[in-house]
Amino acid sequence: MNLRDIKKDIEYVIGAFVDDCTLFLNVNPGKNADEIAGLIDKAVDLFNDLREKVVKSSGAEKPKVCFTAIRKELFEKTDALYDELSAAVKKGLGE
Repeated sequence: MNLRDIKKDIEYVIGAFVDDCTLFLNVNPGKNADEIAGLIDKAVDLFNDLREKVVKSSGAEKPKVCFTAIRKELFEKTDALYDELSAAVKKGLGE
């Protein structure tokens, strides 16, 4: 794994999450809009945090090890965001 790949992975995974959030908002206007907007803010914060870690890790002695840990963090935290999104969608749809 190299610097370019990890940056693309972060952009793709978090971008897909934000797309899913905006899709819900577009299909269901007004339902849990504030909660979904909060999730988008969390995703943007995660994006910025992970990109910052990537930049710092690129100068490390073993950047591939750092990139693997960052990728793991990306998936774990994005999974948690998707769990929150699922709960918000269920609440918004009244299930």
